[in-house]
Amino acid sequence: MTETKLDLQDIQGNVIKAYPRHGLPKGRYLFYQIDDGEAGRQFLQELCPHITTSAPWGSKAARNAPPKYTINIAFTYDGLKHLGLPQATLQSFPEEFAMGMRGRSGILGDDGPSAPARWDPIWTREGQVHVFIAINAADESQLETATRVVQRLARQSGAGVVLIRGHRGDGDADDLPFQDVSALYDDQGRPNAKEHFGYTDGISNPYFKGIMTDSSNVVGGGKVTGGDIETEAGWEPLETGEFLLGYQDEAFEWPEAPQPPVFAANGTFLVYRKLHENVGSFDRYLQTVGQQYPGGPEELAAKLAGRWRNGAPITTFRTQSEADGFAAEWEHAKAAIASATTVEEREAAKRRFSALNRKFSAFDYTKDIAGGGCPVGAHVRRSHPRSGLEFNVDKAFQRPDALSNRRRLLRRGLPYGRSDGRRRDEDNHGIIFMSLGASIRRQFEFVQQQWINYGNDFRLGNDKDPLAGNHGLADSPEGAGRAVIEGDPDRKAPPFFCANLPRFVETRGGDYFFVPSMTALRMIADGDVDPT
Repeated sequence: MTETKLDLQDIQGNVIKAYPRHGLPKGRYLFYQIDDGEAGRQFLQELCPHITTSAPWGSKAARNAPPKYTINIAFTYDGLKHLGLPQATLQSFPEEFAMGMRGRSGILGDDGPSAPARWDPIWTREGQVHVFIAINAADESQLETATRVVQRLARQSGAGVVLIRGHRGDGDADDLPFQDVSALYDDQGRPNAKEHFGYTDGISNPYFKGIMTDSSNVVGGGKVTGGDIETEAGWEPLETGEFLLGYQDEAFEWPEAPQPPVFAANGTFLVYRKLHENVGSFDRYLQTVGQQYPGGPEELAAKLAGRWRNGAPITTFRTQSEADGFAAEWEHAKAAIASATTVEEREAAKRRFSALNRKFSAFDYTKDIAGGGCPVGAHVRRSHPRSGLEFNVDKAFQRPDALSNRRRLLRRGLPYGRSDGRRRDEDNHGIIFMSLGASIRRQFEFVQQQWINYGNDFRLGNDKDPLAGNHGLADSPEGAGRAVIEGDPDRKAPPFFCANLPRFVETRGGDYFFVPSMTALRMIADGDVDPT
């Protein structure tokens, strides 16, 4: 196998690193409009030295110590146009990127309460967002420091670079200058990976060639080889071209990319979606329907998602007691690393913890094709079917996960707002969903249209994702969605039918962005993009 080596200095840092896992749980997203191309390019020239790359971070004593904050940048199609890219380069971008999220709302199922007319004001005015600047930071102080850096450079560039207001916040606020995000915190004031419905989020991400993170992340993050799925021997990295332009993808083709090739290389596309979570409706549904479901509200929550709220996959841990036992064992193993007094004890504790940690992602559905453990229509099974789509017992594909490997997404983003007081739909809370991939159409849009809002690939007809689907609204306040929880012969559990599912998640805005390499960013700043 030919080794893929990436120029990590040329790739923006948020492509390779999930920043909250690196001690940066706070975030702020700024959006700019470019009214003057020359001013916009000057802004980029001044900003380039502040952009965080994917170069490895060393110890705190090293020159490349982990930063206190990061800054990354991306552009809409209209933004690249206003920055003066040649027409030939603009025309070489994929159609879906040029149309933008608002133009693709019909495909994405953004209707009813998710319709563009109901988005945050910043997103209702078509074509005004040109530049997206994402800041992640260790704390609020560092977040403010990074914000001042960006704003100062924008002001120095003149009136042609305008910060766009229009983000909704608490109460009636709808003209905020930034979209603030943050990891949620536990009772001890520690950031965690929960989102507002209470599920542990961001458990695994795709592992691809050249990524240069811990090789053990290939377990559950790569593609299966047919070996033991609980060990590295059972997995291998995905092709780099699924996530970065300029490399071969899983079809051994080069993904559609803008011209010239040097401009596209090491770049990617980013999907930004503000998703409001109706926590009140979610809580009421679990309590009402959960009283009828034999496993109770918590098991119903696990069946809808495909994971228990502590993150344990329900296809592996069939009961709440099994999941809770696993979580307790995991916490004990984690604590043992910190309490170890010798090198030998610490290494043994790390190996034990690593083996347990893999159980969160080292699974597939080859032994659960019928959905007795994890329902076929559960959220995590729809968004990442793993081996769950190969119904043919004669094994139609060389790999049982072949149908899902072309649809993988690098997920980023953080929750926004708070829901630890009154749990009401009307309040300001949700998640900023961001995904990175070489093809918006083949990856994000396919998953959203075919797997989240349509069920035919799972033999579920028109049934939608129970958590993220755009369930239609009935004449009553209840929703009109439905979901099937297949029976579990091992537990002698009959099927259960969830009716009147409301829309738990509503879109509040977003767009499609191009994340250039550092080389391409300098080309844009210098006005030096030549497609010939």
